[in-house]
Amino acid sequence: MSRALLHSRTALRAAVAATALAVTAGMATTASAVQGDQPGPSKSLKTVSVQGAEGLSVDTAASKDTKAVIENNKTLAAAAANVCGSGYTISTGAWRLPTHTSVYGTLYTWTNGTTTGSRIYDKPICAVFFNDSGLTRYMGVRLSSNYTADPDKEDFGAYSQYAGPVHQKRGYCGTAYAYMENSNGKVMVDALRTVGSCN
Repeated sequence: MSRALLHSRTALRAAVAATALAVTAGMATTASAVQGDQPGPSKSLKTVSVQGAEGLSVDTAASKDTKAVIENNKTLAAAAANVCGSGYTISTGAWRLPTHTSVYGTLYTWTNGTTTGSRIYDKPICAVFFNDSGLTRYMGVRLSSNYTADPDKEDFGAYSQYAGPVHQKRGYCGTAYAYMENSNGKVMVDALRTVGSCN
């Protein structure tokens, strides 16, 4: 994607309250693999529950940093899971961005424990990028799957609460991208992260 397109402005989205703590049970989806995709490892996710955040869990293969982000702000984590939709309660990644000096946003990726195929890549993933700056910012989130046949899903605009959610039906081992700039167009966040624990 060109920088010009990335920086194109969209209409200001109405602020959406993201404080809901209710996280509901998952829903199963099925889909066949796209012809021509390369096979990958078949593997189930193992999870651990988040103490004090009923219904939330973390992929046991997630980094210590991910577990710390979820555990240190359970309310925001629950809100992020709720934004993703019914059943997206398993964290596959959480990052405070940028990782130096000031933090302007938190990028979350979630899955719902189902699979859309026989490979670890075939897990539905949701990404949402929360605005922690306290001001409306031009920002966005992009989710890419591990399959070249799947188009990227993205949401960019001027947001005060969060960008997203965006979903990939087969997003595990793909990438999540977060972007934010200040009112003068200076880049504050420009971060690409791997979704899940993948080699």
